[in-house]
Amino acid sequence: MIKILFVCHGNICRSPMAEFLFRDLLQKQGLADRALVASAATSAEEIGNPVYPPARRKLAEFGIRTDGKTAARLTRSDYARWDYLIGMERVNLRNMRAIFGPKDPAGKLHLLLDFTDRPGEIDDPWYTRDFDTACKEILRGCRGLLDHLRRTGEL
Repeated sequence: MIKILFVCHGNICRSPMAEFLFRDLLQKQGLADRALVASAATSAEEIGNPVYPPARRKLAEFGIRTDGKTAARLTRSDYARWDYLIGMERVNLRNMRAIFGPKDPAGKLHLLLDFTDRPGEIDDPWYTRDFDTACKEILRGCRGLLDHLRRTGEL
């Protein structure tokens, strides 16, 4: 079973959107039992808070509910626990390295859009207020990740 952890700053917008969208893709393809998927924050400021309402509303457009999901913080032990640690922007990677240590010996740290034909960063919709664009980019990244996992035989 492949283990994937999506990571952003607060774990209330982008990373839970990625977690739930990726789970939905897996479910629709009959692959839900082949992966463990979750999300976490690099900061502690939102710990325990639910998914941010505009992100919840965006996911609801796909028929996805986020009941019970609350922000959790990334820990040093998560490096050993997860196969893929996927950030939304470079600052997330920097903060992950601050938690895990500067090296990534197993090559687990990635940006979500690196799995697409247009690598880059996903802006934080908390600041931009553009949940439509964030969701489109996250979904594009999740589809790219799914394709990658199939190509590599991990799914």
